[in-house]
Amino acid sequence: MSHPHPLLVPGARTQGQPLQVVAPFDLSPIARLDTADAEVVELALTTAYALFRDRDAWLSAATRIAILRRTAELMEARQEELALEAAREGGKPLLDSRVEVTRAIDGVRNCIETMRSGGGREIPMGLNAASQNRLAMTHHEPIGVVVAVSAFNHPLNLIVHQVGPAIAAGCPVIVKPAEDTPLSCYRFVKLLHEAGLPEAWCQALVTSGHEVAERLVTDPRVGFFSFIGSARVGWMLRSKLAPGTRCALEHGGVAPVLVEADADLDSMLPLLAKGGFYHAGQVCVSVQRVFCAAEIAEQVALGLGKQAALIKVGDPTAADTDIGPLIRPRELERIHSWVQEAIAAGAKLICGGKAISETCYAPTVLLDPPPTARVSREEIFGPVICVYTTTDRESAIAQANALPFAFQASVFTKQLDLALYAYHRLDAAAVMVNDHTAFRVDWMPFAGLRQSGLGVGGIPYTIHDMQIEKLLVLKSAEL
Repeated sequence: MSHPHPLLVPGARTQGQPLQVVAPFDLSPIARLDTADAEVVELALTTAYALFRDRDAWLSAATRIAILRRTAELMEARQEELALEAAREGGKPLLDSRVEVTRAIDGVRNCIETMRSGGGREIPMGLNAASQNRLAMTHHEPIGVVVAVSAFNHPLNLIVHQVGPAIAAGCPVIVKPAEDTPLSCYRFVKLLHEAGLPEAWCQALVTSGHEVAERLVTDPRVGFFSFIGSARVGWMLRSKLAPGTRCALEHGGVAPVLVEADADLDSMLPLLAKGGFYHAGQVCVSVQRVFCAAEIAEQVALGLGKQAALIKVGDPTAADTDIGPLIRPRELERIHSWVQEAIAAGAKLICGGKAISETCYAPTVLLDPPPTARVSREEIFGPVICVYTTTDRESAIAQANALPFAFQASVFTKQLDLALYAYHRLDAAAVMVNDHTAFRVDWMPFAGLRQSGLGVGGIPYTIHDMQIEKLLVLKSAEL
């Protein structure tokens, strides 16, 4: 294999052990990357912080818009290449990776739209004796150095959601992609540089170990920490942030679905199958727990089994593949153990429940796993949908709300009153009506509640979080 990809940190020299990146489908090596040791992390932070402290050298809004616009154009010209490489390194099928690249391009343009439409506000003055002869207004400034740590499951679009807003907000940014899928991140950062962004304003690295990564995140020069990944790691890192560092965390959801007896099953079943099996279930709002009225629960489970039988599992770079591999073999082993545990405890296996290869797992449907099983209590992050028979609406909602996670949920019914009943009572940041839980467009708020996260994602909301609203008060006798 060729020399490792260098770190995207100007002036960096590293002694870290190179990272080998493999394709999750067949575990073949596809690249090696240099890794950042403590000295490289210090260099990256010093560089980024110096840029932030030099206010005269901040990039103007016009410059940032021009860079983002050019970046979107470059991405559009290389769209198929970006999709194929994302599919190879991340395992998401080419069909869905093309959609991801399209979303990523739109996300960059969304950053520009937010910059054009956002702005400060006037604070009322002259309302009492103390506020006479004054005019007050606010202006947005960058919050500081942004450190972004990302996840593997959307290797390009997640980076766009973290880095794009930082550039739009005017913040120097250091991004650490997931070690399983760093290549799409590096490609995006290089496109930003090609579009005219000075290299020091966006640096990318993978670290030589967890201690080095923690040093990057917890340094007091970090103004904002953006994290997408496991709740265990995210909450641990938040507890170690330097005083004053703001943060946003995005974790998993164990998403619930309520199915009323009047639901249109013909339209619902393909949606639930897509929401649960898309990207082999490796989505933070993937359909996992489906609570059905008793008279249709088995019918729903069998219908999902029929949908699963239509799905082709295989090479993610092939145009006709519906579901690709899990990101690594140990995830398949974990998922299989959870499924077998549920079956041993009384769940009925409708379909799947077996490995197809070292990293590919058959789409699986379980009927009535016990509430104590891990598939009922924790995010499985795999191609497994659990269907539960419920006796009444209130107990279904109680089961849906019983976990310490809350993100997106959905309800299927033809009755508006029942939909609103569920909307008001489900613990969720978003409730979809007659759609699966994984629906998202990138300009809408996207927020994990409880242990599922902190702060609000979505490009306009992230840009807002990466800025401060600075007040100016003018006093004049002419006011």
